[in-house]
Amino acid sequence: MVLDPRSLVPDAIDQHDLQRLSPAALAYVGDAVYELYMRTYYLMPPKRSQLHHQAVVQQVRAEQQAEHLQTLIPYLNSQELEMVRRGRNSVHRPPRRLDPQIYQQATSLETLIGYLYLSDPSRLHQLFETLNLDE
Repeated sequence: MVLDPRSLVPDAIDQHDLQRLSPAALAYVGDAVYELYMRTYYLMPPKRSQLHHQAVVQQVRAEQQAEHLQTLIPYLNSQELEMVRRGRNSVHRPPRRLDPQIYQQATSLETLIGYLYLSDPSRLHQLFETLNLDE
C-alpha cells in the first residue's frame, strides 16, 4: 500500500500565494509529507512497530534525503529545479553533525516536496514512485 498524496491535499493554493511562501515554510510542510509517505510505504506488510520505525528512520535521515534528491534531479522540470535551488539557498546553519551540503540537499528535497504537495500532488506521487525504497 502506498499513500496517494492527493488524498491528503488541502484546497488548492493560488499560485501567487504559493510563491509567497518561504522555502522554510515549504520545507516544514515537505518534511511532514515525506515522513508520512515513508510511514505509509513501510506499513505493509504488517510488522512489529519497532521494525516499521527503523525502516522509516533510515529513510528520513538527511543523508538518505540527499540521495533521494540526486535520484530525482534528472526527472525535474525547470520550476521544480527552481524550488530545489530556493531550498538549498535557504539553509544558513546546518546541524553540527552534518556536512552542510548534505543538509542543503535534504532541505531542498523537503522544499520541493512541500511545493508539490501544495501545487501538484499527482506530480509528487509520480516522483515518489521513481524512488527505489526497497533496496
